[in-house]
Amino acid sequence: MEKLTFYALSAPEKLDRIGAYLSERLIRDVGRHRYGYVCIAMEALDQLLMACHCQSINLFVESFLKMVAKLLESEKPNLQILGTNSFVKFANIEEDTPSYHRSYDFFVSRFSEMCHSSHDDLEIKTKIRMSGIKGLQGVVRKTVNDELQANIWDPQHMDKIVPSLLFNLQHVEEAESRSPSPLQAPEKEKENPAELAERCLRELLGRAAFGNIKNAIKPVLIHLDNHSLWEPKVFATRCFKIIMYSIQPQHSHLVIQQLLSHLDANSRSAATVRAGIVEVLSEAAVIAATGSVGPTVLEMFNTLLRQLRLSIDYALTGSYDGAVSLGTKIIKEHEERMFQEAVIKTIGSFASTLPTYQRSEVILFIMSKVPIPSLHHPVETGRTGENRNRLTQIMLLKSLLQVSTGFQCNNMMSALPSNFLDRLLSTALMEDAEIRLFVLEILISFIDRHGNRHKFSTISTLGDISVLKLKVDKCSRQDTVFMKKHSQQLYRHIYLSCKEETNIQKHYEALYGLLALISIELANEEVMVDLIRLVLAVQDVAQVNEENLPAYNRCALYALGAAYLNLISQLTTVPAFCQHIHEVIETRKKEAPYMLPEDVFVERPRLSQNLDGVVIEFLFRQSKISEVLAGSGYNSDRLCLPYSPQLTDEDRLSKRKSIGETISLQVEVESRNSPEKEERVPAEEITYETLKKAIVDSVAVEEQERERRRQVVEKFQKAPFEEIAAHCGARASLLQSKLNQIFEITIRPPPSPSGTITAAYGQPQNHSIPVYEMKFPDLCVY
Repeated sequence: MEKLTFYALSAPEKLDRIGAYLSERLIRDVGRHRYGYVCIAMEALDQLLMACHCQSINLFVESFLKMVAKLLESEKPNLQILGTNSFVKFANIEEDTPSYHRSYDFFVSRFSEMCHSSHDDLEIKTKIRMSGIKGLQGVVRKTVNDELQANIWDPQHMDKIVPSLLFNLQHVEEAESRSPSPLQAPEKEKENPAELAERCLRELLGRAAFGNIKNAIKPVLIHLDNHSLWEPKVFATRCFKIIMYSIQPQHSHLVIQQLLSHLDANSRSAATVRAGIVEVLSEAAVIAATGSVGPTVLEMFNTLLRQLRLSIDYALTGSYDGAVSLGTKIIKEHEERMFQEAVIKTIGSFASTLPTYQRSEVILFIMSKVPIPSLHHPVETGRTGENRNRLTQIMLLKSLLQVSTGFQCNNMMSALPSNFLDRLLSTALMEDAEIRLFVLEILISFIDRHGNRHKFSTISTLGDISVLKLKVDKCSRQDTVFMKKHSQQLYRHIYLSCKEETNIQKHYEALYGLLALISIELANEEVMVDLIRLVLAVQDVAQVNEENLPAYNRCALYALGAAYLNLISQLTTVPAFCQHIHEVIETRKKEAPYMLPEDVFVERPRLSQNLDGVVIEFLFRQSKISEVLAGSGYNSDRLCLPYSPQLTDEDRLSKRKSIGETISLQVEVESRNSPEKEERVPAEEITYETLKKAIVDSVAVEEQERERRRQVVEKFQKAPFEEIAAHCGARASLLQSKLNQIFEITIRPPPSPSGTITAAYGQPQNHSIPVYEMKFPDLCVY
């Protein structure tokens, strides 16, 4: 062998003839089953290949590859393994000169086939599979970085290589849990096909350029579909963790786009399949967010929200094509609910990794999708439409709550812009108690910037709030501007939410948390005063009970007021204020415990049915609070003024408002606008027919106005210029005549000193004495 090697190095031009001779001998020995000579020939070829790197090695390589192909075609496992080992050695050689005509199609197909070996002997099957994986790894190494070689990233090759690697990854022991860390273990530990396939897949994906990612990911998705591997989702998640950790970070968004497209393509698949895709997307998106997510942020949320709406439709109709199928509706509803929860979880997990500015965009984007009953955002009608609207509102608000959890923004003006806050608070007036609770939780998530929310999870009257260890910062200028602009809007919705009859304990806990967090995060002296007025107005709601609230709601409002005033009195640190609140609370403890949170907000609340005769000692008095706070520099005039929310069009659009409330609202508005109440004409009685006629008339007026505008536009577009000029001239003449008439009536001549002004038929004369010629009496001269 040494002499042969020396001869080949001395006469490189003979190398191709040497290779041809050895190839001929090997083919003949394989056919005669003389496997000892086959091994000798391959050993000789391997050593010559390792030793020679001359320019004429290309012809020798052709003979070498022909011999390797012959061995791989053999049915003998040992020959297949021998050929694979020789090919791997060849793959590790860096050639000096490129080859323009070499093809590896056969090797890709054959190695892929070996990866799927089903030999009866387990040990031999494992060896063949490992040889197939090593062979594919060799093909990748040999071709992936050489532009002159066959393009290994073509779909025809990727559709064989990737499924073969995944097939071996799939047979890993379920009990083993591996972290998809890219750190490589020592070679001797990689003795099973699964580990080797994972290492090969990492190497393949690590070498993928921007334009090749799609061809590498598509076979993964097809393999998971064909083998129904989305539903357990363990293997699918592991695969995409390997992918995301192996590719270059700037290519992460391409994988996300592929998963989103696949989710859309499977929009009519079973809910369990879609849930698996979404959960894999969640894992991949979190990893991608650490790198570059590119322009896919809103695209991802848009796709997820679209799938959420489709899932709601599927749950309502019971089938994917809109036809009702009673036999499978219950199963599908349960599965669709699981899918919806998976989508919401994915939205939250991905949003938590985004920077603040992108998170704000996502929040606005989700809020814009919430259907709100208003003039500008019509919703579907009918029973099915109402169910769809309600489910859509709940799911989108759940998603919004997930996104807003943990949201940190120093500037509340940017965290809660006007268009977002208006839409969010519009949903706070809906009759659905679950929707109102979500709105309160979302507001709390935005306002809580120091992690104080959990400290107000239970409503209580603590004697010393220092045990809560609250994190309090001074109200910033931006927060002050925000409260000046939006405080009345927030107070109004808190006030109206307190009056809802369908409130339960969670609603009052959320209202208490919202009031407390506003006091800690956004309050200055003016806000403190307004919040105290607001809570006293809530106490009046429970006392007067114009809404006919149940006993529990009234007791809950009393208890809510006590807990909040106890908190804010200790925050203001005004001794007289604290003393008054403490006295009222102690009086309630002795004689009216049903007005304190400790007796109301428990599993079995202890209530009183007789709440109409509440004595004044049980109530927090506005006059007393105004007096004690005025002594500490607070605005006494504002404190003495009872709080009353301004009713807006939003209330009239709210579904919970009745016709009777609309009538009272109209009467109130008329009474405010009337200069003299005693002379006001009684308002016309509003009935169903009146409202119906008003709606029809308004529609007719709009149609007439639209038609008039259309005619004017059409006239100016099609009429001759002379006609348009004459029309405009006539209008100008009419205007001038009207002006002359007005001037003639209003402008009077100055009085004449001679008193000779005479009027014919009450009209002034046409001539008068100029001012400079008038003679004034001496008494007028100073």
